[in-house]
Amino acid sequence: MSGVTSTLVRLKLSLLRNGLRQSGGRRAAFVASAVVALLFAALQLVGLLALRGHAHADAVALLGTSVLALGWAVMPLFFPGGDETLDPTRLVMLPLRPRPLVRALLAASLVGIGPLFTLLLLAGCVLSVAHGTAAHVTAVAGVALALLVCVALARTVATANVRLLTSRKGRDLAVLSGLVIAIGAQLVNFGAQRLGSAGLGQLAPVADVLRWLPPASAVGAVQSVSEGSYGTAAAQLLLCAAALGLLVAVWARGLTRLMTSPDSSTLQAVDPGARERPSSGLGRLLPAGRTGTVMERSLRYIWRDPKTKAAWVTSLAIGLIVPVFNALQGTGSIYFACFAAGMLGIQMYNQFGQDTSAFWMVAMVIASPRDAYVELRGRALALLVITLPYATLVTVLTTAMLGDWARLPEVLGLSFALLGAMLATGAWTSARFPYSIPQEGHKNVAPGQGGLAWISIFGGMVAAALLCAPVITLTIWLNVSADGQAWTWLLLPVGAAYGAGVTAIGLRLAAPRTAEHLPEILTAVSRG
Repeated sequence: MSGVTSTLVRLKLSLLRNGLRQSGGRRAAFVASAVVALLFAALQLVGLLALRGHAHADAVALLGTSVLALGWAVMPLFFPGGDETLDPTRLVMLPLRPRPLVRALLAASLVGIGPLFTLLLLAGCVLSVAHGTAAHVTAVAGVALALLVCVALARTVATANVRLLTSRKGRDLAVLSGLVIAIGAQLVNFGAQRLGSAGLGQLAPVADVLRWLPPASAVGAVQSVSEGSYGTAAAQLLLCAAALGLLVAVWARGLTRLMTSPDSSTLQAVDPGARERPSSGLGRLLPAGRTGTVMERSLRYIWRDPKTKAAWVTSLAIGLIVPVFNALQGTGSIYFACFAAGMLGIQMYNQFGQDTSAFWMVAMVIASPRDAYVELRGRALALLVITLPYATLVTVLTTAMLGDWARLPEVLGLSFALLGAMLATGAWTSARFPYSIPQEGHKNVAPGQGGLAWISIFGGMVAAALLCAPVITLTIWLNVSADGQAWTWLLLPVGAAYGAGVTAIGLRLAAPRTAEHLPEILTAVSRG
């Protein structure tokens, strides 16, 4: 092992050791996570070994290897702080050439729980398809190549995006990791249900493609040797080795560019006399006056603020996934489309907490209940700009997938009524139970305010459900009545009018509370 390589490996071990010395809680968390990860990997290894001899063992092994590689590729983007050595700019002042540095960083990347976890899973994948001495010998080379490809892929992606990962945009991206996990869980659940009903045979077409894509091609090479296709196995191993060489070359080139090109701290400031960037046309599409100003501010928060953006994207995704996936499985109901309106209606809760300490600028221009009403109305209208077309789109899409067009008007009416009820209760709870949202980290509630958050969100949702009771009762009565089926279309205008009326009443009731208790609201939302 060269001097640079051994130095960086010892540095990685020192970082792990010193991190554990910081506190007993950190040591306990590390040990617990390591035990859980390795236990899960061991169970997966046993499960893969149990597939030996199964007709579709190769499909599971190839897919598992590809999922591992995908995880290595995306994890640096969402968890950039998980490994201090992912940022090569820390070594920029050292006299190191790219090639030796690449080898050293590659070796250092093999130290840790993640590589050990990957090694166990890769071993299970190759052993599940290895039959015979030659196949087991090939499995050793296949595991080594696949592991190196995974690590090199992670390093290449991290190096290409290191400027992003160490900036505010990178932290914004990390906030969205919860969305990826939520959507991924739904996709895994859907895939597991499909495989449970149709069997592993559905993976065969995917496996035929994956066996030629690195690093899964290393597993495909082991299977080819087991079947006696030595030429095919050699081609698959060469393909994996070529992918490793390409990744290392791209990684080295990225390191050279990263460590020799200037960043924002070394660039000259922009000429003060330069022409300012033209403003966007968003303001021209909104109403004039204070209402349009409030709407534009709210929409810009949705687009620019990391926590607000993450909450909106998650709600948009889950609001679509739940009704569509249930419709795809044939077990869904058209009424699941109301889930979209419910998920987006939650965004009305804790409106002032989303502003955090910047709410003082809003508080300065609220001198009366009328001012508070205009503020709340503008925020509600900003939400409706997104929620109304989105809820309509999800409802129409769900209806088309189920083919139940006769119920489209009543489901739209229910969605609009639910949305109006949530806007009304959200405005009131925003004034009655405000709480702070920390800007750093993944917490959405400041310490000590968890009770307020529960009361605000879940209490408001219960109140919204109660407010929708008249429309729900009318829907049930029309559906069970013998002559009511012909009048269900009336639920669309009734639901829309009811939602609009409830929203207006809710805003009117919340406005005096907001104007009267501005100091308390400001104190509550500024704690984070």
